[in-house]
Amino acid sequence: MVRAMENAFYAQSGGVTSVINSSAYGLMSELKHSSTNTKIYASQNGIVGLIDDKMYDIGKTKRPLSLLIESPAGMFGSCRVKLPDLDQTDFYENVFKSLDEKSIRYFFYNGGNDSADTCLKISQAAKKIGYQLNAIAIPKTIDNDLMLTDNCPGFGSVAKYIATSSREASLDVKSMCKTSTKVFILEVMGRHAGWIAASAELANTSKETYVHKILLPEVLFDEEKFLAGVDADVSRQGFAVIVASEGLKSKNGKLYSETGEKDSFGHSQLGGVAPKLAQLINRTLGLKCHWAVSDYLQRSARHLASQTDIDQAIAVGQKAAKFGLQGKNGIMPIIERVSNKPYKWRISEGNLKEIANKEKTVPSSFLANDKFRINNKGIQYLLPLIQGESFPEFKNGLPKYEQLDLHLI
Repeated sequence: MVRAMENAFYAQSGGVTSVINSSAYGLMSELKHSSTNTKIYASQNGIVGLIDDKMYDIGKTKRPLSLLIESPAGMFGSCRVKLPDLDQTDFYENVFKSLDEKSIRYFFYNGGNDSADTCLKISQAAKKIGYQLNAIAIPKTIDNDLMLTDNCPGFGSVAKYIATSSREASLDVKSMCKTSTKVFILEVMGRHAGWIAASAELANTSKETYVHKILLPEVLFDEEKFLAGVDADVSRQGFAVIVASEGLKSKNGKLYSETGEKDSFGHSQLGGVAPKLAQLINRTLGLKCHWAVSDYLQRSARHLASQTDIDQAIAVGQKAAKFGLQGKNGIMPIIERVSNKPYKWRISEGNLKEIANKEKTVPSSFLANDKFRINNKGIQYLLPLIQGESFPEFKNGLPKYEQLDLHLI
């Protein structure tokens, strides 16, 4: 492996977002600008495309890369795959054989906690085998739970969507509560970190309460206290709106609701918190409930994306390209908050060893005294992340969401 290696590999991994493609745009546009001799290969379905040797040659794409900014989900396909331990040398030798055949020196992996683990393993395996590789992880997760970075690209847009949807649903319930539904429950994503649920607090104003209870994985669920609070909310306002994380935990520390199934990383498959809460409220308080699960809707809502989120997603992609070309390895571009008022931020770097397989949860200092709401400190953290609008182009009343013309090599 002595010939010149200057080409780049990019892949998307884990649950997608409304702005992950913006990071791809930032990376690819910066590589094209700063390293004109670098060919860019985008993997089909994350690391799976590298294993199966299915990659797109971005140099053959004729449509403008700027289309990536307006398109939600993963343009190149994503995956959830856990790589084997480093002692599985045959596997990694095959991986680097595929990279070597395409003269790939720059490895960019766009994802969250588990994806950071994948990128770190590739970096460590390259050193072990003696393959010259600059492996850079690009942050992306709606869960907002990556360590070191102030916030994660993908989260701001989900926060904007959840706060908006919660306020709209609250107005709906308020108008019907006299003779119909008294309680509405929205279940949102968040396994161990309740950032998405916490963002529902942004729906509230100093004059109007739209969301009455927020249930986080960080706070063990006290049924008696919860029911008393819901009863009081309905008695006072005529209705109650609850936003609950899918990872809500009972007093014994176990998940309040799980399916019993696990993904490839060993994570429990979650779901069913909202209907379980609705049954509890109806059985105990006799109140009519409606519930909904935001699921994929929350992370694909590009039509309501935060401009701040898009800007940061592009910026981490651009910085990743610069880090790679500078010869850096085993790191991730991270967002640093410089100030709140006015909101200013910058991109620096974080070591993957301090990020992979770790989680940043909602701090107790962000919780209101009753732990069912978010206090002003938490609001001041969240609010800048949802600022600004960037509507996609519409046609016939719907977003166009045009796709790139992609060509497998």
